[in-house]
Amino acid sequence: MEELSHWIDGQRVAGQSGRFADVFNPATGEVQARVPLASKEELDHAVARAAEAQIKWGATNPQKRARVMMAAVGLINRDMDKLAEKLSSEHGKTFVDAKGDIQRGLEVIEFCIGAPHLLKGEFTDSAGPGIDMYSMRQPLGVVAGITPFNFPAMIPLWKMGPALACGNAMILKPSERDPSVPLMLAEIFKEAGLPDGVLQVVNGDKDAVDAILDNETVQAVGFVGSTPIAQYIYSRGCANGKRVQCFGGAKNHMIIMPDADMDQAADALVGAGYGAAGERCMAISVAVPVGEGTAEALRERLVPKIEALKVGPWTAGDDVDYGPVVTAAAKANILRLVETGIAQGAELVIDGRDFSLQGYEDGFFVGPHLFDHVTTDMDIYTQEIFGPVLSMVRANTYEEAIGMAMDHEYGNGTAIFTRDGDAARDFASRINIGMVGINVPIPVPLAYHTFGGWKKSGFGDLNQHGPDSFKFYTRTKTVTSRWPSGIKEGAAFNFKAME
Repeated sequence: MEELSHWIDGQRVAGQSGRFADVFNPATGEVQARVPLASKEELDHAVARAAEAQIKWGATNPQKRARVMMAAVGLINRDMDKLAEKLSSEHGKTFVDAKGDIQRGLEVIEFCIGAPHLLKGEFTDSAGPGIDMYSMRQPLGVVAGITPFNFPAMIPLWKMGPALACGNAMILKPSERDPSVPLMLAEIFKEAGLPDGVLQVVNGDKDAVDAILDNETVQAVGFVGSTPIAQYIYSRGCANGKRVQCFGGAKNHMIIMPDADMDQAADALVGAGYGAAGERCMAISVAVPVGEGTAEALRERLVPKIEALKVGPWTAGDDVDYGPVVTAAAKANILRLVETGIAQGAELVIDGRDFSLQGYEDGFFVGPHLFDHVTTDMDIYTQEIFGPVLSMVRANTYEEAIGMAMDHEYGNGTAIFTRDGDAARDFASRINIGMVGINVPIPVPLAYHTFGGWKKSGFGDLNQHGPDSFKFYTRTKTVTSRWPSGIKEGAAFNFKAME
């Protein structure tokens, strides 16, 4: 069995705490590796070393830092298949989906090549007699990223790229469920020219998270995960004077209007609802058809498409639509919520509870589920299931449909399918949700825009990637400069207009 490590000062370092977590192969249920769980002392050591390395890295000009990003892009593309295979083996998602995970992270690194432009400040010539004013964006110092299991390449890259391009050192605490790819990415960044110590990968659990939040040297923390943990990290981090951005759970609605292309809507729901076994914060888990006729037409098209889904291990290649969920506990929680939905009166149209795959009986596979006649008071509607379960909630009117999405406590993503431009425009304008799709089922913005939810899906003023990320990982300094040319004045005891 493989024993994993931390990445400290440019090399793999064995854990010293004596505590480990099992890393499973989700397709077989077997333990394939052990990952060390860092102690507070190990975390603090990594931070101290990062702080030393950051001084020189922060003083490196942005163009040279951007060249490291550029080199990393080439190396990640070179190792794409190797990274995707490791990602699939630990997470369970298909090989194609794993490559997509890496690619969406890679796009943020490509965006970070523009760091010299993104870090430019402002300048005002002759703000007063002989006085110039200008601003500078400077790195925070040591920052931390705490990333989830469901995107073990994409979200670490979303955190690492902007933080490093801005001149910070980063402590990355990846999920202990699938930690190998972040370690491989750290090796790639070293090969790309990143100095030792600027990126530290520290594996761990709550002990490591608390050590990050309490360490005075860590200036900022970015987190992606569940809402309860996001609230905990945001509160504790802010109480300790840190800059914090946290992204939590989701319950994403897709509204289907009577004039929508029903085949297009059904295809979109199947892909967005069941891709990656539903383990996406941008998965569509609630379909809201408007009108009984719309609901019946949608259901008629959905059922055969869902029944045709192929579930299996990533090694089956293109013959698989989605793989297992990440752990046995995740599978148990999904099936528990399915049972709750039945008990609370929802109609289980497609039942995936008894799904079993020959030769993989111990794997964490969950068959596709479809509920209809779900109501907004049911647990399967209010809670994030994070599995291959789609709920249909029928609405009588557009106003009722949009009200469901607006009243839900989560506000990550949403979509509307319609041919009516006026309805689409009204929806985009009024909806109180951070990311909106119009005839697009998973409205994940590209790297040069910002990603972030509203309500209990996001905590903090600045979002992930795009220009927001460069603001989050820097602080602004404003300089007022005057070079006297023989002008002498007495002391000033009040603010004077620069006239």
